[in-house]
Amino acid sequence: MLDKKYFNQVRQELLDYSAKRREMIKSAGDAQHLAKKAIFAMQRDDVSEAQNYLGQAEKIIVDLNAKHKKNLGIFEEGSYKAALEEFVEASIFNQYLQKKNIGKLSKINVDPDIFISGLCDVPGELLRYAIKSATEKKFEEVKRCRQAADEIITELVDMNLTGYNRQKFDQAKQALHKLEQVLYEVSIRQ
Repeated sequence: MLDKKYFNQVRQELLDYSAKRREMIKSAGDAQHLAKKAIFAMQRDDVSEAQNYLGQAEKIIVDLNAKHKKNLGIFEEGSYKAALEEFVEASIFNQYLQKKNIGKLSKINVDPDIFISGLCDVPGELLRYAIKSATEKKFEEVKRCRQAADEIITELVDMNLTGYNRQKFDQAKQALHKLEQVLYEVSIRQ
């Protein structure tokens, strides 16, 4: 009565996807963890360690993209998107620290929504870096952090963000406000 051949085909497709999904979750989690470690290394001014972690995370993401390019549905998995978002944040923060223009990533093509999500987290990293810089009496760096955060917010304002990215944008604005307070505190103590 049942078409066994068809049911076996459906079963195999589901099992194959499940295996690919588990691999994606594990690898994306590894990439996300490495991107976080890169950010923490950047916050400590450990450039070589940060570059190492960032390079490892990038390699994992590039490999995942190449391996699953024929199975596009797998890229909708939340773990992959979270890893990309963290990688974008780390890459942009690295661009800032390397005094490069903040913008497009060189080796990974990123969906605009994910790029914006990662970008919205950068003012928080700039705030942490500015506080560290202020405690080290590097007041020009505090100003540079505030200026970069202000430029990011200025760009984001015109994007009419909604949903998840709107929440992230609001957090970015809060980080900018705190950065302005740090800069104010530094200016009255100089």
